[in-house]
Formats: sequence, C-alpha cells, structure tokens
Amino acid sequence: MKNSEGGSSLTGWSATDKDNAGFTSNRKHKEQKTPPGMVLIEGGTFTMGGVQDDVMFDWNTTPTKQQVRSFYMDETEVTNNEYMFYLEYMERLYPPSELNYKDIYHSAIPDTLVWREVLGSNELLTENYLRHPAYSKYPVVGVSWLQANQYCKWRTDIVNERILIDKKLIRNSYEKISDSVVTDNNRRFDTQAYLSNPNDYYRTDTISGEDKEGFLARKVNETTVPSVGVSNGILMPSFRLPTEAEWEFAAKSITGNRKWNNIEGRKKYSWNGKYTRIGGGKAKGDQLTNFKQGKGDYSGLAGWSNDGADITNAVKSYKPNAYGLYDMSGNVAEWVADVYRPIIDSNDSDFNYFRGNVFMKKSIGEDGIAVIVDDASVKFDTLDNGRLIPKALPGSVQYEPVSISDVYMRKNYDRANNINYRDGDLQSTKHYRKDELDQKTRMYNSPVKDRQIGEGGLLIQNYDTKKRYTLVSDKSRVYKGGSWRDREYWLDPSQRRYLPEYMSTNYIGFRCSTDRLGPMKSAKTTKKKITN
Repeated sequence: MKNSEGGSSLTGWSATDKDNAGFTSNRKHKEQKTPPGMVLIEGGTFTMGGVQDDVMFDWNTTPTKQQVRSFYMDETEVTNNEYMFYLEYMERLYPPSELNYKDIYHSAIPDTLVWREVLGSNELLTENYLRHPAYSKYPVVGVSWLQANQYCKWRTDIVNERILIDKKLIRNSYEKISDSVVTDNNRRFDTQAYLSNPNDYYRTDTISGEDKEGFLARKVNETTVPSVGVSNGILMPSFRLPTEAEWEFAAKSITGNRKWNNIEGRKKYSWNGKYTRIGGGKAKGDQLTNFKQGKGDYSGLAGWSNDGADITNAVKSYKPNAYGLYDMSGNVAEWVADVYRPIIDSNDSDFNYFRGNVFMKKSIGEDGIAVIVDDASVKFDTLDNGRLIPKALPGSVQYEPVSISDVYMRKNYDRANNINYRDGDLQSTKHYRKDELDQKTRMYNSPVKDRQIGEGGLLIQNYDTKKRYTLVSDKSRVYKGGSWRDREYWLDPSQRRYLPEYMSTNYIGFRCSTDRLGPMKSAKTTKKKITN
C-alpha cells in the first residue's frame, strides 16, 4: 500500500484531487510554530511537591509523581508595557465614555491601590507604577486571577488576527485607527467566532487572493476569498494560565539535572544549588533573584545592593533557568489556573493534573450557528468585592455549561462543574444516593452570596459576620513562586498559596502558556545517541 505525500493510502484520492474538489488539505503543515515571546517546555515525568521541611505545617505539598505534556510558556511575566497595549486596545474598542462600554474597560484596569500601606509612603507607586515608562519592563501587578484570564483570551484573538493579516486573509483594520473604533463583528476579531462563521468577517472590505496555501475558498459578495479552519493548522491554540503542575514543572526545570535517563539531586530553587547567592566571579555574593532577605531588608546596603531592587525589578534582570524562563523564583509570584485544595489527588489523575474544570459548549441558535454576543446582550458578573466583569465581550461566542444529555452514558465525566470532584461533595462519599443530591453539602465553609440591590440598582455591600473555619472555597486560586516581599522559603517552586480569584496584590503577576500540538519534541531538538 503506497503512502506518498501527494496521495491517500486509504481512499486513493491525492491531495491535488482533494484541493480541486474543494476538500480540506493540510499537506503543507510541518510543525507548530513557537508563539511570540514563548519557549517550548518539553514535557515529561517529575516529582511534584516539596523537597524541604514544611515549616508552615500546611501539609499541602506532599510529593506526588506526575506526567506533564509539552507546552509553551512565556519566558517572562507579562510586563506593564504589554498590559498597557491591552488596556489601550480595550479603551479604543470600548470607550469608557459610552454608557454601554464603561464597565468593560474598567474591568480590565489593574488595582493600582495595592501599593498603599497604612504605615507606609508608597503613594507615588499607585500613580506611576503601571503607566510610567520607567516601569514599562517591570511585571504588571494588581491583576486578579479573573483579569489575567481575560488578558489570555484577548491575547489569543490579537495573535491570531495578526497571523491572518500577515497572510492577507483579512484586512488590517488598524492601519489608520482613530481614537474610537466602531465595535461590530467586522472590527473586533474573535478566534472562535471566526472559526464558527468566517463569512461574518467579509461583509465589507472583502479582499481577494489566490488560494496558494490550500485554504478553503468561499464566495462572499461575488468575490472569492480564502478562509482558515482548525484543519489548516496556522492559528494558535488558546492562550491560558499555566496549570499548577505545568508551572512547577517548568520552574524546577529538572532537565538541567538530567544525565541520560536519571535526575541527579533535587532542586530547591529554579536554579541548581542550595544557595541564593552567586558563588564566584565578579558578582560573587549577589543574589540570584529578587526577594526579601530579612526584616527591613529588601535590597541590601546602599552601594552594595544584593539583588538590585527594593520592590519589583525589570524582567530578565537575572539569569534564566534551564528552560530559558526568567524569574520563576522571586520578583513576583504568579497566578496559575488551578482551584486550591490542600491535597493533589494523584490517585485519580497523574497525567496533566488540573483541578478546576467546568466543561462548556457553544450556544447554538435556531439558525444552527453559534450565538455571538452583541452590544445589547453583554452580561456582567458582580464579584464579591463589588467590581463588575463581563462574562463575554461583544463579538465573541456565547458559551453555556454542558447539559445532562451531553454527559449521558459517558465514562470520563458526568457533569459540567468538576471543581469539587472527589473532594467531599455528596457524590464523593460512601453515603451517596441520587435522592440526596438536593442537599448540596459543602466540604468547605465558604460564604454563600446574599446580595441586596438598593435604590438605583446599586449593590448593598455587607460583611459576612458568620464565623468561618477556612478561607478555602471554589473561588480560591493557586499562586506560585516567591516575590520581592517574600522570604527565601517561598522561592521553592513547590510552595503553594491561594487567594480569591477576584482579589489582587502588589506581589502577584502572571504569565501565559498554551498547548503544544503534535509531537512533544521539536523537530530541531537533537537526540543524544546511547552507546553500549
């Protein structure tokens, strides 16, 4: 049976025949390209969890063996400069001066007041840290977990839009951009909306082009224009926050300790060795990262600064780890995707572990096409701290949780929300009976929303006075790594802490990741030969 590049061994149809008949052909796809600003993290097995004494007695870093798939990760945290691009985009697309859009733009702005201290003089940081060019290369802070996720979604769309513009598949609408941009589906690019119905992006200003790369040609407004689907392989997968397992695997970078098929020693930090100072050379004695070295000591003596920073520092100020990632220990801690629980349930999953799955599907309208959110149908969530955040932006696809019929007779999952899976919810207990589902018992004593809307639709905010035994809830998100205001103990990549997803601090930032498609190794990776 022949299996040549130009033919199919199963049907006898060659790739040329498929092209001529209008079928999809992806014969020219070679390998996934590395996204801008990212590095490839080749997956593998590692020990997730602590390797030093648990002085906090949290007992939440018990070592477990895990397998992580290959993925891409930003080499640095998202900087103020990169985040300002996002804010300016949102401000132009959704002018806050317009009543329909003011909450959209304000929902993306970091909380600059995180720099305030009751007994400190940091007011200039609240006014300058985010926007002043002196801090443009510094990691953005004051961003909540929810805001970080919104940035990841925006980055997915802006990167894929750039790809299609460069390939002349859609027109560049930013060439002569004004202070205000018309907000409609033709202007704001959304990856999933484009994949659901590419014709929406050719209603006006259609561009004509030859089908040089095997894209599916469509007839729109009497003009033949090519469009792209997943099968063409040129669009980037969705950007997202890394999972806790991915982040810890990338931070430990045990590939630097690998000798053949063994790991030599255990890593306490993201670099080799058990000390935080440089051991030799002209920089001997300087710190390898940015952290609090003692009470009242954030940088060392004047004229001999140990780490070169009193607060955060510019990205790439310190050497990267073995994967080429900067500041995985120190500078700022970082949000990861997981919902916090004290125990990593490795008994149920030891492959690409993640807690926090809420399985969704596209909402399909009566016309059989995915529902697109318009200006009139934007819905907002009111967070526990009173801030508003849009559930979906205008022009994006509307999603809904999978239904009971969607999970019927499935073996791998049986509901949409799996945050509490095997975690004390009723279905995890030996006393589970179907007629007890309405009890909705909770393992963690987390507050239940009880909102009162006052005059004019304003939210009446009242503190919950009930005695609590834990702050852990389904909205508690993990953040990893030490920061400029943390002691050395927290520089260990295994350490894990949590904060509600709607809160932010002056020491937590984030970086994005995305999935590696296809083989776990790059074609450019050289493999060492093993000789007997």
